[in-house]
Amino acid sequence: MIKEVLVVEGKMDVAAIHRALDVDCLITGGFSLNPRLLEQIETAYRKRGIIIFTDPDSAGERIRRFLTKRFPEAKHAFIPREEASTADDIGIENASPESIREALSKVKTVTINPEKIFTMNDLILNDLNGSENASENRAKVGKILGIGFATAKTFLHRLNNYGVTRSEFEECLKSIR
Repeated sequence: MIKEVLVVEGKMDVAAIHRALDVDCLITGGFSLNPRLLEQIETAYRKRGIIIFTDPDSAGERIRRFLTKRFPEAKHAFIPREEASTADDIGIENASPESIREALSKVKTVTINPEKIFTMNDLILNDLNGSENASENRAKVGKILGIGFATAKTFLHRLNNYGVTRSEFEECLKSIR
């Protein structure tokens, strides 16, 4: 049972999530976060906690960044892009119930005092940046670690800010090779 309120982008996301489990959701309706909705999110954040669960696309990432600044102790769930995609659409609404449950089982919290454990050099040395397969490898590692797909810069930020340890990272790398 998830006690936190999920913050998602649309009605269809809520429908897909409810096919997977019974949980309360708030809908952003895209990036037009009106003051009344922000008050509702604030109330949920203070009383029950929130999990930001936006689409694995640039719009979803933009909403996530905005909400993270406003609600720094929010939890985060990421669904792999390939599990939330159809031929012409990317979104949680396209994910299977199993994918949604798995993403929510790997919820992360931003560390208030992040450690700079990882550097861009770690990404380069492990074919996560600057190589032909870097994007594909980041997607695989992001799925296993539960930090989602991202550009190299954002991926590095997530590694350092979501409490990923060096041993978790190395174990994950072994499993994708």
